[in-house]
Amino acid sequence: MDHRIAHSLSTFGTITLEGLNAKAAMLERLDNKYIVPADRLLPAFTAFADHFDVLEIAGKKSFVYATEYHDDAAAQSYFDHHQGRRKRCKVRVRTYVDAGFSYLEVKFKDLRNVTVKKRLKLDNTASVLSSEALAFIDKCHTDMYGTPLGRRLKPVIMMSYARITLVAKDGGERMTIDTNLTFQTDTLERRTAPDHFILETKSARGNGLADSILRSQHMHPTKQCSKFCVGMAALGMVERHNRFLPALRKLQVFQQPLLQREPLSAAA
Repeated sequence: MDHRIAHSLSTFGTITLEGLNAKAAMLERLDNKYIVPADRLLPAFTAFADHFDVLEIAGKKSFVYATEYHDDAAAQSYFDHHQGRRKRCKVRVRTYVDAGFSYLEVKFKDLRNVTVKKRLKLDNTASVLSSEALAFIDKCHTDMYGTPLGRRLKPVIMMSYARITLVAKDGGERMTIDTNLTFQTDTLERRTAPDHFILETKSARGNGLADSILRSQHMHPTKQCSKFCVGMAALGMVERHNRFLPALRKLQVFQQPLLQREPLSAAA
């Protein structure tokens, strides 16, 4: 992480995970995403510190997330996003590396365009989803859209990044700040530009205090900034990705090398 950003966190008040969940769990919310280079993010931090606390756990304020996304052989989840379909979902296993636990997460858009996230805590992070996990996915999909997902899922990409979480002092709003994004398959790896950040504001109406601060500093949301979809394009997993080109360009993804990795099976 950029050392200037890390240093600026010392100016924030802190909040515990329990405090965050009490003030702003935000499992249903409207999101805005911004792609911001470090030199433009720093001035905004001064304003953020007056209105937000930073999540701190065991003395740490930045945490590593590892996420495995699942899709079917036709990349239906990806193309539902690419085509802007109202009914769509993403399935992922997210591991909170520093805390040592994992959740199966299913994300939807409802008819109001609100993000709805359902979670199931997992006992392990095996790539093959258990029967319990598959039943949970189908139930969530049925509850949201009236039918089970009905697709055979498999892991398609992994990603990791460092995340800072800010929580509004008055509650009801939070913001995540992600950097050092790395996308991987079994044999390929590509990163985003190291001095760029993805900010995601989460509020009930999609126009919170953080959005106002960013707007006042002439920063505006980047449409179609799904990390899953950016990663699929970055690794060449899909041929069509024009919907995500603005995000790919801002993150300077294709300016970073596409690296070959030793297959895990060969390394074992």
